[in-house]
Amino acid sequence: MAGLNGGGTSVIVRLEIHKELVTFGKIATAIGDAGGDIVAIDVTRASKTTTTRDITVKVSDPEHTETITKVLKGIPGVRIINVSDQTFLLHLGGKIEVTPKVPIKNRDDLSRVYTPGVARVCMAIHDDPSKAHSLTIKRNTVAVVSDGTAVLGLGNIGPEAAMPVMEGKAMLFKQMAGVDAFPICLDTQDTEEIIRTVKAIAPGFGGINLEDISSPRCFEIEERLINELDIPVFHDDQHGTAVVILAGLLNAVKLVGKQLESCKVVVTGIGAAGIACTKMLISAGVTNVIGVDRQGAIVRGETYTNSAWDWYAANTNPKEERGTLSDVISGADIFIGLSGPGVLKQEDVKRMAADPIVFAMANPTPEITPEEAEPYVRVMATGRSDYPNQINNVLCFPGIFRGVLDCRASKITQEMKLAAAKAIADVVSEDELNEYYIIPSVFNHAVVEKVREAVMEAAYESGVARRRSQREGHEAHHDA
Repeated sequence: MAGLNGGGTSVIVRLEIHKELVTFGKIATAIGDAGGDIVAIDVTRASKTTTTRDITVKVSDPEHTETITKVLKGIPGVRIINVSDQTFLLHLGGKIEVTPKVPIKNRDDLSRVYTPGVARVCMAIHDDPSKAHSLTIKRNTVAVVSDGTAVLGLGNIGPEAAMPVMEGKAMLFKQMAGVDAFPICLDTQDTEEIIRTVKAIAPGFGGINLEDISSPRCFEIEERLINELDIPVFHDDQHGTAVVILAGLLNAVKLVGKQLESCKVVVTGIGAAGIACTKMLISAGVTNVIGVDRQGAIVRGETYTNSAWDWYAANTNPKEERGTLSDVISGADIFIGLSGPGVLKQEDVKRMAADPIVFAMANPTPEITPEEAEPYVRVMATGRSDYPNQINNVLCFPGIFRGVLDCRASKITQEMKLAAAKAIADVVSEDELNEYYIIPSVFNHAVVEKVREAVMEAAYESGVARRRSQREGHEAHHDA
């Protein structure tokens, strides 16, 4: 059982036990025989004939929990009321809460935070709406908005089922960057209704983080909101991914001694992230990008039903290479996978240029596993936390939003995204840089501050920052 204690998890099984039909000893033996290790027993209720107990059991994985549950169901006199593992327990009642910044202790406090004192503040904002940024939560609050159509690897699971993901995102915003974020899952998949709803709730927020909205609807929703709102709108699945991939590539090419601008890059999976990633590469000076989707390489002159692919065909693949991934991968310096498991074969990697760089981002199973790629690849990155070089959006979105809120940016420009990518890459020093460390850890505390500073600098240069920079002198005390 030592192995289980090392790598397992705990579940709490709540059982109603009929005392006349079964002894607790029989139940404990059945759990032990099924490989479970009882670590705690709590009686929660007792009557003349029954007792209700919470039994905490160490298990190896979710399948092990199923086995134990099945065994318990087969014992006469035992009724399973509930089974909760540590992950489910963490989500009980949700993972975030709202708390006041100051306590209300007496009538005087009440009169200042609410009526009548609050009226003066309301009128100050009414007379000068820009004061909402300094006198309300708008200055530090982001809406994490989803319609539940493209959640993680789960697909179109709807707004209620998407909530735990958006709550988790809000936790990361707060812990990583001190940004107050609130999950908002919309019960509509209509593009116009989503745009209208986000615009209607925008007054309370300093930024909008769009999340897990399916392609191609996400393009129009983001583009329209950027144009129609005066606060930053950022679809993290597109741009967060693109920023962190570019950060990793900047260090990978430095390591192998190549110039990013002269690299041949092949991208698989030309959805939202694939297109945003390609736009980032082009902004960074790459001229030879080839996109490959299920029907092969995207090439100008072909007709595509997806309008985003028309843009892609016109702006990529300068040599008009055609065919499958195996056809166009020949001589490529960099492979970026945003597609599905097993798409890239060992034979393909062998035909890449010397010192190939492979970013296989499909989750949970990458386009090629590091084990398969290792003999032939110089630098390998995935989206997984159990391999080196994890490309994770957590490196990007907290710092970007911290920066845009602090300089009160009206939008996030391509220059700001490029600056964020360079800042993330710069966290890894020359001495630290190696094949297994091209990107900082998600727990590296230097990342948010570096990204924040770079994004603010770029925002001033792009002319989208509305809060005067420190270089131009400190703001008036009441607006600080």
